[in-house]
Amino acid sequence: MVLDFLGTGWSFPPTFRKENGGVDLVSGVDDIQQSMEILLTTLPGERVMQPEFGAGMERLIFEPFNTTLKTYMEKLIERAIQTHEPRVILNAVTLEAAAEEGLIWINIDYTIASTNTRNNYVFPYYKDEGSEIRN
Repeated sequence: MVLDFLGTGWSFPPTFRKENGGVDLVSGVDDIQQSMEILLTTLPGERVMQPEFGAGMERLIFEPFNTTLKTYMEKLIERAIQTHEPRVILNAVTLEAAAEEGLIWINIDYTIASTNTRNNYVFPYYKDEGSEIRN
């Protein structure tokens, strides 16, 4: 069921359709989760009209994953979501190092504010050999 009041936006990454001259759209929970992915992968200052938008984790990518870094990253993510994603109530953010070196699983537990529906979004955050963040 598509919940129109949760919003509709371009899919991420944007996909254009030549046959109808349009762009693929997403709605509801998919739109919220894709918005969170954009938020987590955007550097603060990268958006011209929204210089504070983004989580700012990129500068931490080579730091050792210890309790201090884990807590700091959780706070960065919490602040970014609470500031830039008004459709959700954040319940918890947890990070877990994966067996694959350099991979951190970001688990975001949230409730959609307008429907009181609880959801979970898991985001893989890691560094590849080309030193670009990928997911």
